[in-house]
Amino acid sequence: MTVSGDDDLIRLQDIGRIVANALEAMAAALEPGMTTAELDAIGRRHLENAGARSGPELVYDFPGATCISVNEEIAHGIPGSRRIDAGDLVNIDISAEKNGVFADTGASFAVPPITNATKRLCRDGRRAMWIGLRQVGANKPLAGIGEAIGTFAQKNGYTLVRNLASHGIGHSLHEEPKEIATWPDRSERRIMNEGLVFTVEPFLSLGAEWAQDGDDPWTLFSEPRALTVQYEHTVVATRNGPLVVTLPG
Repeated sequence: MTVSGDDDLIRLQDIGRIVANALEAMAAALEPGMTTAELDAIGRRHLENAGARSGPELVYDFPGATCISVNEEIAHGIPGSRRIDAGDLVNIDISAEKNGVFADTGASFAVPPITNATKRLCRDGRRAMWIGLRQVGANKPLAGIGEAIGTFAQKNGYTLVRNLASHGIGHSLHEEPKEIATWPDRSERRIMNEGLVFTVEPFLSLGAEWAQDGDDPWTLFSEPRALTVQYEHTVVATRNGPLVVTLPG
């Protein structure tokens, strides 16, 4: 999607705010003892009350309104009977559609009590995302995002999962430009056109380099097994830099 006028931007900001508010509500409700299905129900209620439809359900027939991944799971976790325990690392990924426009956001949350290493990983995962976002702007190279995040990760002793990439979004949940690396990629030659809409979503880890299939058709696990966080915003490339649309309000 390329934002070409006020109507496009208004619709994008509307769905961006909806998914951000749903994520904020789920984070506030997260506590030991609840199931991932109960947490998912909170997200579903917020989306439906705002007139939005779950992106994974709508596009891929995913068995849940949101993706909730716990500990060794790093993406596309199916909400269900798993109970969240104290000390767990929980990733919540929310995408939705309204008025023909999609937005996508996500974040990882550590359930207290947590170790200093986990606290630092969460802090630096968010920092890595914003470092990538600061590389966004009209006529800038897409490769700059992965280069900046990769430099940060290497300097601070982290790895990056290299088979889960950022992606274009807007008219559909996943669209061109596809496979935007959040790690250094010397083959990347594409340039961000003004108004381009896409996600920035690095997977920062204490050792994992790949996402590996699990026993069900959806859930992905870290490989090698290591704590991994994901933070994600939907952004528009403008002449003035990044315009993040997935902020609560």
